[in-house]
Amino acid sequence: MDNTATAEKPKDNAPYPVATDRQISSRVLLGSEGRVVIEHGGQRYLLRQTHAGKLILTK
Repeated sequence: MDNTATAEKPKDNAPYPVATDRQISSRVLLGSEGRVVIEHGGQRYLLRQTHAGKLILTK
């Protein structure tokens, strides 16, 4: 006898909405300065864009 629980996969036509990730443009997030300070768990982090267009997150 198999006692393992199996979760039923929701059907594509489920009556509830599917959650999607929030999306924000880096241009909006970083602003004209190209950087933003993020507070998380009592710590401050700096997210900035490099001259090459990459994003760097530092503590």
